[in-house]
Amino acid sequence: MKKYFIAGLLIWIPLGITFWVLKLLVDTMDQSLLLLPARLRTDALLGVHIPGLGVLLTIAIVLVTGVIAANFFGRKIVQFWEGVFSRIPIVRSIYGGVKQISDTLFSPEGQAFRKAVLVRYPHSGAWTVALLTGSPEGEVTDHLGHDQYSVFVPTTPNITAGFFLIVPKSEVIELQMSVDEALKYIISMGVAEPPRRGSGTTGSERQTSGPDPNTKPL
Repeated sequence: MKKYFIAGLLIWIPLGITFWVLKLLVDTMDQSLLLLPARLRTDALLGVHIPGLGVLLTIAIVLVTGVIAANFFGRKIVQFWEGVFSRIPIVRSIYGGVKQISDTLFSPEGQAFRKAVLVRYPHSGAWTVALLTGSPEGEVTDHLGHDQYSVFVPTTPNITAGFFLIVPKSEVIELQMSVDEALKYIISMGVAEPPRRGSGTTGSERQTSGPDPNTKPL
């Protein structure tokens, strides 16, 4: 009975969490239907709410916004409201910080979260999988030098939380696994190990000596 019960859990837990997350996303995007006049909503036209139509409306709004923002006049409008927000004390801090993060994460030129790496954490004798977010600049380099990487160490199983670390490039091992594979590896606590694609390399060809993380202790 215990074996069959666990086998059933292994089927239903991934399915249940997947459907729950999808429902949460769909219900959130369905709120965009509130932008339409009441007479144009499915509740008024068909007498019943159809889940998922808000997803299509959200995608359409985002695409139209992108088309407008990509031309000359759209950029001027964006610059205008950014100038307005920059003059409002509290809004300036919130909008500026969120915009800087989103530009870093989603810009095609950005490198944040584009590579999985190994770093020593939480002490020099341990390693963990992290995500490369870039290289520090400004005042940090005045104290630590330019041979540093900024990394984000997600926690298990909640990968939305974690730790921001600045580590020497010589202590960072670049992995061949994709970011998605790395996140699955972290969420599963090392159970869902990605397939081997090749040996990792460090940012500066591993100038320091130490135990080889690819060697698994018996």
